[in-house]
Amino acid sequence: MTKELQIRVQPHQAASMESLADFVAREMAIDRRTINHVRVLKRSIDARQRNIVVNLTLRVYINEEPADDEFVRTEYADVSDARNAIVVGEGPGGLFAALRLIENGVKPIVLERGKNVTERKRDLANISKTQKVNEESNYCFGEGGAGAYSDGKLYTRSKKRGNVEKILNVFCQHGASTDILADAHPHIGTDKLPGVIAAMRNTILRCGGEVHHQTRMDRLIIRGDKVVGVEATDLTNGESHEFEGPVILATGHSARDVYRYLNNAKVEIEAKGIAVGVRLEHPAMLIDQIQYHNREGRGKYLPAAEYSMVTQVEGRGVYSFCMCPGGFVIPAATGPQQIVVNGMSPSNRGTKWSNSGMVVEVRVEDVEGDDPLRMMAFQEMMEKECWIQGKKSQTAPAQRMADFVQHKDSRDLPRSSYSPGLVASPLHEWMPKPISMRLKEGFKVFGQHHKGFLTNEAVMIGVETRTSSPVRILRDKDSLQHVRLIGLFPCGEGAGYAGGIVSAGVDGERCADACAHYMGVPISNGEP
Repeated sequence: MTKELQIRVQPHQAASMESLADFVAREMAIDRRTINHVRVLKRSIDARQRNIVVNLTLRVYINEEPADDEFVRTEYADVSDARNAIVVGEGPGGLFAALRLIENGVKPIVLERGKNVTERKRDLANISKTQKVNEESNYCFGEGGAGAYSDGKLYTRSKKRGNVEKILNVFCQHGASTDILADAHPHIGTDKLPGVIAAMRNTILRCGGEVHHQTRMDRLIIRGDKVVGVEATDLTNGESHEFEGPVILATGHSARDVYRYLNNAKVEIEAKGIAVGVRLEHPAMLIDQIQYHNREGRGKYLPAAEYSMVTQVEGRGVYSFCMCPGGFVIPAATGPQQIVVNGMSPSNRGTKWSNSGMVVEVRVEDVEGDDPLRMMAFQEMMEKECWIQGKKSQTAPAQRMADFVQHKDSRDLPRSSYSPGLVASPLHEWMPKPISMRLKEGFKVFGQHHKGFLTNEAVMIGVETRTSSPVRILRDKDSLQHVRLIGLFPCGEGAGYAGGIVSAGVDGERCADACAHYMGVPISNGEP
């Protein structure tokens, strides 16, 4: 038989399945020899007190062997001869849209402006070597999207749990660790996620779908009020091609040329609130000491510590974003005269540093005008100023945290994971005052609540601006089609309807279902 139970154990007990089985046998008052297997269904760490415990939901197999699969598989049939739909963008929104189209019996034709996930690595490495960014292949553009090489965190606040579980199961089916099904804050890791993405692409190809890399969508093909395809350029030879079919537009939050095209073509979009700020990097040991209330840090059995911080300063939120324990700060610009930073962690979260975006809410009413692209222009203004302050290369302007709060120049900077290099700069002087003021006050609050957090051992690296899309492409809430153009399905984070890998995947599946319905194709029951 099987038995599910919830327990609270010490970290060393949670680290070993043998220790867990021993604990469960004592807890259930049964013979240890009758327990054949213990499977962790849910896992979270409670570090609110000095006595840190691990909360576990377990499934115990008593005199019974466990099932082979720890996840639910999705069946993907051959769609080589099926009607096709176009998916623009191969980030999580586009990948899950394409896979869901296959489930629905539709052939996906995926167009991705960047390179495949393996070839992207060379262009990413060249940013540090040459201080130049490939405008079509970088940390934001390419197979897997912005998440492929910027951490692979899978935490979402979405309440659509069935859909979220489906997304996690599909990741497991393509090579992700089944730990993501149990962890409260699941994480694949930058070193593991590219292989998962490549496996997802291979599923699309094996089932008869198409994936075209280095193929940039230039315009929609519109007849009357109907989108019937796209015109795209093969970036390897400059040739133009047309692809016919309804369009799922999943271009990601940094496709500014797409936003400009849509605006010029009078395709209805609107400005959307964003959040901007810096990457804040501490020594990982210091964050471990603070969060685990222990001078020795995390010890042998606990993972690199995470944090989540939020406060309000003069009516706007100030909060941590995309926290990367044991990670790196990376250059995430997509064009010339920009510096943008982001964070990532390998699967073991084992570096000497921990970083997080520290950002301030910016609402549409905070930026003057009525231009739908004004929030994007605000991002661009900050990124160009950061580039100027960074000596017009990818070396990023930076300042020690306490110096920033005290309005002092930093005479030197601590060692950092940011490989293109840092240059000391007075962020308190050149960042927009509503941002710098709120960051300063927010840091004071965080330092009061977490002793040792506000320190000159931490360095602020400018600027973090790509937390979400600066526009929303308007769509009907029921059909998910654009409010005016039928056959166009704005999708995911770039369209303003998601905020991270999992929520983008969920929206990709929803758009695929809406597209299939539009085509008159029956919708598959794909829930795990």
